[in-house]
Amino acid sequence: MTIYSLYIYDRHCTCVYYHDWHRSRRPKPAVEGGILPAVSQAVSPSPHLANSNASSVYSGFGSPRNTLSSNTGVVVAVNDMLSQAPATPLLQPPPSPITTPMTSTGLAFDEEAKLVYGVILSLRNMVKKLSGRDEQFVNYRTSAYKLHVYETVSGYKFVMLSDPAAESLRFVMRQMYVGPFLEYVVRNPLVQMDSREHGIDNEYFRASIDRLVRGLSVFP
Repeated sequence: MTIYSLYIYDRHCTCVYYHDWHRSRRPKPAVEGGILPAVSQAVSPSPHLANSNASSVYSGFGSPRNTLSSNTGVVVAVNDMLSQAPATPLLQPPPSPITTPMTSTGLAFDEEAKLVYGVILSLRNMVKKLSGRDEQFVNYRTSAYKLHVYETVSGYKFVMLSDPAAESLRFVMRQMYVGPFLEYVVRNPLVQMDSREHGIDNEYFRASIDRLVRGLSVFP
């Protein structure tokens, strides 16, 4: 069992954070203006991404204040990035890649993020209409992956894609919310909540999310 990726959407249905771990094929960079800045260097259309070195690429940050090492798991591999980066063991593909959802279409990340949110919105509305307002949509499973959803009272949605055999990850996403999210995003005066201008640009939050996920028993 394993975990593929994490998306966080704000109350405006906008993806403000992205993180992946075991995606064998990653989406194309988003088109200019397709996503907010600082969502993830893995899918950012910023021109400086191609000039960053391998360490900053894999950490997801190009800032001189960067304290994340290249093995933190913030994996960034965008199209021809691998051909530009030096050949190191970290840049080699996994020996037995896992086919993950929504990667065979070659979609840009902004289109992928819209599709993921559209699936969540449609299934949530269907559950409410068929089962009543007391029922909640928490996950669904296909033969290739399992999608987990956790929605906060403030309207933020945490979405994780995992192996189809994984148990519910709602408790993990709740840990992300009550732990790193409240600590490094909500209580951080430098982060503008509900600004519609930036993603979650906080390296401590990204590092905390990575440590939390890597420490799970379902993470190989």
